Amino acid sequence: MKKVSIVIVNWNGIIQTRQCLRSLGKLVKKDIELTTIVVDNGSTDGSIGTIRKEFSDVVALPQESNRGFTGGNNAGIDYALEHGANYVWLLNNDTEVDKQSLTALIHAEADIVGSKIYFAPGFEYHKDRYKESERGRVIWYAGGIIDWQNMYASHRGVDEVDHGQYDVRVETDFVTGCSMMVRSEVFKRIGLFDERYYLYLEDVDLSLRAQKGGFRLIYEPVSVVWHKNAGSSGGVGSHLHDYYLMRNRFLLGFGYAPLRTRVALLRQVISLLFGQNREHRRAAVDALIGQWGKQYEPTRNHN
Repeated sequence: MKKVSIVIVNWNGIIQTRQCLRSLGKLVKKDIELTTIVVDNGSTDGSIGTIRKEFSDVVALPQESNRGFTGGNNAGIDYALEHGANYVWLLNNDTEVDKQSLTALIHAEADIVGSKIYFAPGFEYHKDRYKESERGRVIWYAGGIIDWQNMYASHRGVDEVDHGQYDVRVETDFVTGCSMMVRSEVFKRIGLFDERYYLYLEDVDLSLRAQKGGFRLIYEPVSVVWHKNAGSSGGVGSHLHDYYLMRNRFLLGFGYAPLRTRVALLRQVISLLFGQNREHRRAAVDALIGQWGKQYEPTRNHN
């Protein structure tokens, strides 16, 4: 019997969290002892009360403030490890899962393993590009790719309609935190999420630390998840996205990239100081002075 803990972070997102929890109810759980943990990042919409009332079997962990993706997940991971979990499945609250998604992740027998993730119907980046019959089969993540020369992390297959082109289990550069299963030994060896990131690229950092520690990262296409993109993080182009993604790109690059790329990043930081984008200017300043963690206050549903 394998002990698995699912960790979901919620911040004023009870509608999507409820939908996610209901989808978990259809999971195949043969030979699995499953615990679902919802970490609430100081919500003001009554999320904790609703979860406790409607999902009595779910462990609700209230936090005093919004600790972001990193801090919220770390609270859930700590609880899972303290209660003897063999695996921890990190799952965004704006997702719904296929019934075989859990067992497929376990059967991959990897140290860190990620699902094939589709855009939920209607949540695609380019909605007018697809036929109605293709919705729900548009890929959001089919493995992670790191471009070290330009210091960008991207999703393999994003925006493509799935025709089976990514149906082979493969090793990957990084696993997205949207659906990431981690063996407990990995956390015990390398630690939890680096809370300097707060939001964005923390999953890439964890993946890189795991690889340095000798652990394998796998993309498992049999495990399928649907993502209501931007439901928990504001989406591409939001002020929150612009600030944290740019700042954390520098944090990641200065920590892991080749020397030549680090020099190029430093030049970019300096150039952004004189740019027109306010969030990028702030990101550049904070990167230069080492101002990490939570610096930009969310104003809506940002986990």
